[in-house]
Amino acid sequence: MPPRSPQIYSPELEVIEPDEAQLARELAETMLSISRKVHEDSGHAERSVHAKSHGLLTARLDVLPDLPEALAQGLFARPASHDCILRFSTIPGDILPDTVSTPRGVAIKVLDVGGARLPGSEDDSVQDFILVNGKQFSAPNARAFLANLKLLASTTDKAEGLKVVLSGALRGLEKAVEAVGGQSAVLKALGGEPERHILGESYFSQLALRHGKYIAKLALVPVSDNLKALTGELVDIGHDDDAIRSAVENFFARETGVWELQAQLCSDIATMPIEDAAAQWDEAISPFTSVASITARPQPAWSPGRSQAVDERMGFSPWHGIEDHRPLGSIMRLRRLAYAEAQRFRARANGVEVASSPSLADIPGEA
Repeated sequence: MPPRSPQIYSPELEVIEPDEAQLARELAETMLSISRKVHEDSGHAERSVHAKSHGLLTARLDVLPDLPEALAQGLFARPASHDCILRFSTIPGDILPDTVSTPRGVAIKVLDVGGARLPGSEDDSVQDFILVNGKQFSAPNARAFLANLKLLASTTDKAEGLKVVLSGALRGLEKAVEAVGGQSAVLKALGGEPERHILGESYFSQLALRHGKYIAKLALVPVSDNLKALTGELVDIGHDDDAIRSAVENFFARETGVWELQAQLCSDIATMPIEDAAAQWDEAISPFTSVASITARPQPAWSPGRSQAVDERMGFSPWHGIEDHRPLGSIMRLRRLAYAEAQRFRARANGVEVASSPSLADIPGEA
């Protein structure tokens, strides 16, 4: 099959539903309810989602040379190197033992990025990318996403022991599904994520964003042999509440890890839609192609000081960035208000300033 030309971005490709503003407000309130509940019970405000960090890394992003025009867009328009910060985490908004095994995520903050800024990010100089270890988003549209989040919010800070037992049972069910070639986003989200090493996973934006003139989804995949060796490796989560974090610390105590950031270009808006959040784009038509490498050298991958600097004092959002990587589709549009309000609440409740544009000098023990 001959390669297709990439779809050129136009604002008309996005379809804003009549009730989207109301849904955005409801989503923001639901996320805030998670943070408020955790703050009420613990005296400390956490992120509404992805509260628990497992690795806080400094790294270097190198844009690859000689990219074709369709890939050489935005941040990736020309070869360059940028400092960046990676935050590995898991989904819940409360801090749970790792025996409650949920999907993994990574937030990437690329520093000193030039270009026309997104609204609300005019004073920043970063580009944030938010990715999770599954190719498919869990809901097709904003209303379904809100319903899922309300279910998650209802479980916040409740029955931790029951969650541990349930997670073990759900992991068994998910492994049975995967043994016959399938997987269940629902089982994983409820606690059935297999206890695989967080550094061996591949991560995906799931949702579309501008890629300069074009449209893309992004992926972060391990490419160094030591990271690829961790793909599928199980971590013993039974004897250490922070077993995932310990595994990350042990790796980066001695080793360097290298990933590649990849882009999957939209080449047919009908079969690669923006607004159907659950749609997977056909990789046979448009494969993920590398646009940059990310290298993290040996370092203290987690510490109370790093947690204070990153978990407490940094915010991540797909809306921290440049117009060339504008988030697209209803779920992304809803995230703008929700992430901003959750960050403001966390800053106010904890009495700290939360910055979206830090520097590596802010990271203790930067190696």
